[in-house]
Amino acid sequence: MIAAGTIWALSHPDSAPMPSLIDTGRRRLIQAAASIPVLPRLSTARAATMVDRVRPGDPQWPAPEQWQELGNRLRGALQQVHSPWPACRAGAAACTDLFRRAKNPYFLGDEVALTQTLGWVDAWTSSPSAYAIEARSTSDVVAGVNFAREHRLRLVVKGGGHSYQGTSNAQDSLLVWTRRMDAVQMHDAFVPAHCASAPVRAVSVGAGALWSHVYDAVTTRGGGYVQGGGCMTVGVAGLVLGGGFGSFSKRFGLAAGSLLEAEVVTADGTPRIANACTHPDLFWALKGGGGGSFGVVTRLTLRVHELPDTFGAVNFTVRARSADAFRRLVRMAIDHYAERLMNPHWGEQIRLRPDNSLAVSMVFQGLDRGEAAIVWQPFFDALEAAPQDFSVDFSPLKVVSTSARTFWSPTLLKRTLGFIRRDDRPGAPEGNVFWPGDQGQAGQVLHGYQSTWLPATLLQRDRRGALCDALVAASRQWGVSLHVNKGLAGAPPEAIAAARETAMNPAAMEAFALAISGAEEQPAYPGVVGHEPHVDQARERRAAIGRARDELRRVVGKAGSYVSESDYFEDNWQGAFWGANYPRLLEVKAKYDPGGLFFVHHGVGTERWTEDGFRFI
Repeated sequence: MIAAGTIWALSHPDSAPMPSLIDTGRRRLIQAAASIPVLPRLSTARAATMVDRVRPGDPQWPAPEQWQELGNRLRGALQQVHSPWPACRAGAAACTDLFRRAKNPYFLGDEVALTQTLGWVDAWTSSPSAYAIEARSTSDVVAGVNFAREHRLRLVVKGGGHSYQGTSNAQDSLLVWTRRMDAVQMHDAFVPAHCASAPVRAVSVGAGALWSHVYDAVTTRGGGYVQGGGCMTVGVAGLVLGGGFGSFSKRFGLAAGSLLEAEVVTADGTPRIANACTHPDLFWALKGGGGGSFGVVTRLTLRVHELPDTFGAVNFTVRARSADAFRRLVRMAIDHYAERLMNPHWGEQIRLRPDNSLAVSMVFQGLDRGEAAIVWQPFFDALEAAPQDFSVDFSPLKVVSTSARTFWSPTLLKRTLGFIRRDDRPGAPEGNVFWPGDQGQAGQVLHGYQSTWLPATLLQRDRRGALCDALVAASRQWGVSLHVNKGLAGAPPEAIAAARETAMNPAAMEAFALAISGAEEQPAYPGVVGHEPHVDQARERRAAIGRARDELRRVVGKAGSYVSESDYFEDNWQGAFWGANYPRLLEVKAKYDPGGLFFVHHGVGTERWTEDGFRFI
């Protein structure tokens, strides 16, 4: 099966000398304002509400009896958090078991002190909060938000814990952990509060739910489709708040585009219902403005779409026998995509690698297996006509299809063939499943990552040559994966219209694909002998990924990037993530969080905070 967002690393033996590292300090507001629309000035009154946070050991840090009082109000939901890594540093036998379990995404998600990604070299290392609230109700979240605001604490929110940017963890902080708020409720006729719109089929989901459990309820048992993420262990709330692409977004659009209503606790501790009729400005910001910036979402209600009869996949790899043949192969693939695949039926990835190979890992909907094979036959014929230039690795299952209703179901056949895996912990729920390809992300340490939207105008015949040249040049530096489901050009008009009502960078609606390059290593942690990150290798890879990105951005021009899958060191992050929407997002931030309680790396309104979010400058 296809694993959307899977990071893959390719070694490149001819890496150029590494340039000096990008300054990790946060770019100041005056630098950002030069490259994005003019930003509203920070008023004197609002600046006065922004105060430095406190850490353990500071005189203002809450006294033990204050923590005890909070714990009593929360009825046992408050806990001190302890890192599991000191035992590893001491060389305990438990260390081996911890690294083994770190490859199980459900284990990582159920541990308050851990995150799905363990860090990013030279950027961040997963570090537990001082205290955590294991929230089970909105009132628990309200208590945590009020306590953090009143005591000037650094507040962190974690649901699925999948953030590549490290936004779901921070040392010396108070964590609001929503993982137990995982209820899933179907609605046959939902109308958002205070709205007069026609009833629609919908699903309400707690902020801590994972997509695997939502797909089970909506599709396997309910016979409907909800637009979510390709990786089943990603949290629902985080994906929607970042905009949210899935394998079938070319048909159903953004996850945020299907959001009907959200319950969110804002910085003043007030639970608010946000929809098109109530707090519409906040509702808009929640649809792609980034997680952890405007409040703590406790519940989301999403539209349920009609389920297609069939889902399927196409998988094969082509190896070009020379650099010139590879260049022709890339042009063949781009021509084929532009002429036959840029439509609502097709999604997922075409990968270009430094070893002159091209791998297709795509999914389809609304076609049966025979119809999908017909679409690809001209491409297969062209390859077979040039055996001197290309060799093709066809899997016996190069084109497969299945009932859409069982796509996410762990059937015996899929488990036997290795298409799907289960949580291997004793007593784990049967619905804890994941695609094998996504297991590579569990416990990873990132070396580098970048994304760039490729506008559909590059597919015009007079521009395809330049696009192909850029793709080939980029692939000489590092592998490039074209995620065609993460650009909405070719999607139905209604899906694009819904996306335009979100805070996402408008570049996403004009793009035919999101180009991603990434590298990682398997579970590692600083200071653990034999398991420390490979820092020198990471820096070399990061530099190569940067060179690949630069080749693409030369032909793209003003580049946009997907906030949930982006470079930690992105320079013009405001413009890259949100484009012309950023000033409006700042206005919403100032209205609902004037004191900047909610801070995440490269989040809306964070320009005047230090990198760790503790000091206002």
